Amino acid sequence: MREIDTGLITKEVKRLVMEANYFLPEDVLARLKKMREEEDWELASATLDKILVNAEIAKNDQVAMCQDTGMVVVFVEMGQDVHIVNGSLEDAINQGIREGYEEGYLRKSVVKDPLDRVNTKDNTPGVIHYNIVEGDKLSITEAPKGFGSENMSRIKMLKPAEGLQGVKDFILESVVLAGPNPCPPTVVGVGIGGTFEKAAFLAKHSLMRDMDEYSDNPFYEALEKEMLEEINKLGIGPQGYGGKTTAFKVNIESYPTHIAGLPVAVNINCHAARHKQVIL
Repeated sequence: MREIDTGLITKEVKRLVMEANYFLPEDVLARLKKMREEEDWELASATLDKILVNAEIAKNDQVAMCQDTGMVVVFVEMGQDVHIVNGSLEDAINQGIREGYEEGYLRKSVVKDPLDRVNTKDNTPGVIHYNIVEGDKLSITEAPKGFGSENMSRIKMLKPAEGLQGVKDFILESVVLAGPNPCPPTVVGVGIGGTFEKAAFLAKHSLMRDMDEYSDNPFYEALEKEMLEEINKLGIGPQGYGGKTTAFKVNIESYPTHIAGLPVAVNINCHAARHKQVIL
């Protein structure tokens, strides 16, 4: 049994939330530059230039790259041989979020209740997902999710008879309805299967992938590439100004489901695609 102190967890989560808001992931930055080179619509290429300049300013000055610094989503993979000491794991994570948003001068966007709308003033609590795995490591992946993109999420319980074409149509329809709202170019996360809530989780979790990582299932890898091509034919473009750079990537995760169902969820990430990970 390996012990991990809550103080270390808080320290690392604090660092992650600040760095995720300040520094565009290197794989995202590289994809932005590549798509900028390939974009031949003048307004679209100029918009991509501004996104790149914004990322450079955020990095150099260590300020938030976007005014919406998100609600923090956390994916925890905890080894079954890990023992958390000196407090609660969940409390430690939320304390890290609290300290990171306060000391990092990041906007606090969380309200205590969805109807009374009173701000918690420290961006807590986070939305934390737990998974118990083998081993003695603790992995924490932190993703501040802005709601310009989160509000464009959709889920649909398709009939099995709608099949693959129904899934494709729903993905494209979701991107069209989102339009410029999620600040394209985007990453489109898709969850297929499971139950109502499992499909949504899969869509969100898929957004944590690196830009060069595809599904390990050849069928879904091919579908990811096909849907990206179709999405970029829509002409929405960067920030909705037109062009062929509407999305960086489509990520699909699947799970077994019931014979009577075909749940599909779409969760869109803005161009910042913020996420950071630490393994303790």
